[in-house]
Amino acid sequence: MTRASFTKPDLSNPRVRRTRTRVLSVARELLAEVGPTALTYSLLAERGEVTRQTLYRHWPTREALLVDVMLESGDAATYPKPGSDAPEVLTAYLKSLRHGLSDEATGSALMALAAQADRDTEAAQALTRISEDRHQALNELLAPSGVRMTAEEFTLLIGPVMFRRFLDRQPVTDGYIDTVVSHWLATATTRDAPCG
Repeated sequence: MTRASFTKPDLSNPRVRRTRTRVLSVARELLAEVGPTALTYSLLAERGEVTRQTLYRHWPTREALLVDVMLESGDAATYPKPGSDAPEVLTAYLKSLRHGLSDEATGSALMALAAQADRDTEAAQALTRISEDRHQALNELLAPSGVRMTAEEFTLLIGPVMFRRFLDRQPVTDGYIDTVVSHWLATATTRDAPCG
């Protein structure tokens, strides 16, 4: 049986949702324990107490699994609420991003996808999906403020945090986030100013 012949799972079924949640939890544990290169469907099936067929039904590719590990693992306690004060929402969003990136499973999943993206279209598409999802989520948080961010503006906002975390390997402090938000707001104001 090929991967394409699998039917998508019925996520309205509570049993299917529980299985999916359990497997994602086990995948997160394994990512932290063995890293992304050693995370195989065989190991995940064994530890998650499911068949490989079940895994392929939910995640036809490893990249799809890594995307869901990242997107469905959000900590509700650290995720910001929508608000009318754009600087406050941006600051809370970047703090939430910092929290997520400090999670070993999330960070290793992101780095694994980034490492493959230049030669693997599925990994590149997975990164695009993550970026689009996070961009849309931020715009939903900003909606009460009347601010709507373009994809380029989103990149300019989160880029410094990603660079600091993964390339500089320095802590992303509250002060650093405040500086990023202040700089972003200043450049956004400059971009929006009428030319004279």
